[in-house]
Amino acid sequence: MDFTKAGVARKLQLEELEYLRMDAYENARIYKENTKVFHDHHIRRKDFQEGDEVLLYNSRLRFLLGKLRSRWEGAFKVKEIKPYGVVELFDPQSDITFKVNGHRVKKYHGYKSPKEVEVLLLEDAPKGEEA
Repeated sequence: MDFTKAGVARKLQLEELEYLRMDAYENARIYKENTKVFHDHHIRRKDFQEGDEVLLYNSRLRFLLGKLRSRWEGAFKVKEIKPYGVVELFDPQSDITFKVNGHRVKKYHGYKSPKEVEVLLLEDAPKGEEA
C-alpha cells in the first residue's frame, strides 16, 4: 500500500465531505430565507388610527361559564397610539380610558343590516281549516 496514494485519496474524501457540508449549509440558508418570506407575507399588520373601532380580546374567559361565548369584547374607540405597540382605548358606554397591548385588539368592521328586510308573520290557521 502506497502512503502517498492513500494520503491523496483521503484528502479527496475530506474535500468532498467539505463540499457536501457547504452545500447543506447553503440549502439550509435558502430554506430559512424562503420560510421567513412566507411568514412575513402572512403576518397581518395592525395599523390603527385614532377613531378606529376595535374589539378587545378577553383572555380570562373561563370555559365552564360560557364556553361558546365570544372572547372578543367591544366595540371600543382608539384614542391614541403609543410607542411599542401600546393602544389607548376609550369605552364610549362607560367613558373609561385604558391602555392595552396592540396584539389584544383587532379592527371592528361593524354590523351592517340589510337594506330591505322581509318580515313574515306566522298565524294559526282558523279552527275549521287544518292543513
